[in-house]
Amino acid sequence: MFSKVSDILSSIKDGSILKFKDREKAAHTLASVLKDSLKGASREEVTVIGIPRGGVIMAQVISQKIAAPSFDIVISRKLSAPHNVELGIGATMQDSTLYLNDYVVNALKVTPEYIEKEKQKQIEEIKRRESLYRSSAKGYEIKGRVIVLVDDGAATGATLVAAARWIRKQEPKKLIIAIPVVPRETLELLKKEADHVEAVIIPITTNFKSVGQFYEDFSPVSDEDVMKIMKDQK
Repeated sequence: MFSKVSDILSSIKDGSILKFKDREKAAHTLASVLKDSLKGASREEVTVIGIPRGGVIMAQVISQKIAAPSFDIVISRKLSAPHNVELGIGATMQDSTLYLNDYVVNALKVTPEYIEKEKQKQIEEIKRRESLYRSSAKGYEIKGRVIVLVDDGAATGATLVAAARWIRKQEPKKLIIAIPVVPRETLELLKKEADHVEAVIIPITTNFKSVGQFYEDFSPVSDEDVMKIMKDQK
């Protein structure tokens, strides 16, 4: 696979870790390998959907690269563990579509009351971002379409799973999850939520520390960055 896209991948290595230069280059690589997954699908029926914030940059590039007529975003949010905002116990969507990591929830003895409170907190953040990024009158082009759900990488995969479950409710013809890097254990989880998962770098889980370790430039993406991308789509 890499021989076809080696001109896009960074030549820098950190031990055995191959890195992308940035999100744009990763998106070009992913678009190249996506072509096989989209064989048989008319370009007119493809919708590319990115998860903010980093996934929006990826989705915009991919939609242009594969000439998809429809590009959009969907907002899912991680649910943080009690007393540890970095540790995720799952993710939610605005309509309360939910994914919970049962192993973590049980190990930490997280109560249903805490989960509900954290879910409502993240739903409020989803609403805030939705009001910034998308027109309230704009609907989604999902039903009966081939959906490519994109993010800039996956660690636990929680936000992708929640988004995929929400998309499934909208009755797409096919759902493809596309990510440049994902640990093997998470890849197996995502395969259960989509018709196909396309990934470029699949490290063994013990070698995976963060998505950012596989990028030379993994700069934060701001609300303003996403708003500009979405404005350009109009």
